[in-house]
Amino acid sequence: MPPSTFMTRAYEELIAAGTTPERLIDFQPSEVVKERVADLIFREKTGELSTDEKAELDHYLMLEHIMRLAKARAYQYIPTS
Repeated sequence: MPPSTFMTRAYEELIAAGTTPERLIDFQPSEVVKERVADLIFREKTGELSTDEKAELDHYLMLEHIMRLAKARAYQYIPTS
């Protein structure tokens, strides 16, 4: 898949996760997306990343940061017994 297709897929997965705090907390990207990010990280470490791929990796990392913040906030909305 072209890089833009991977990014679109990542966003689609995120949106499809739903809006409840529990579903947001449980959300995990697909294996396809995980493999792509792992490949980009490996290739960055070995100096084999193109400029476009570096931008794609940066985008994934920003999205991961946003998800961590959203998940942390979601815990505030789960009722405690």
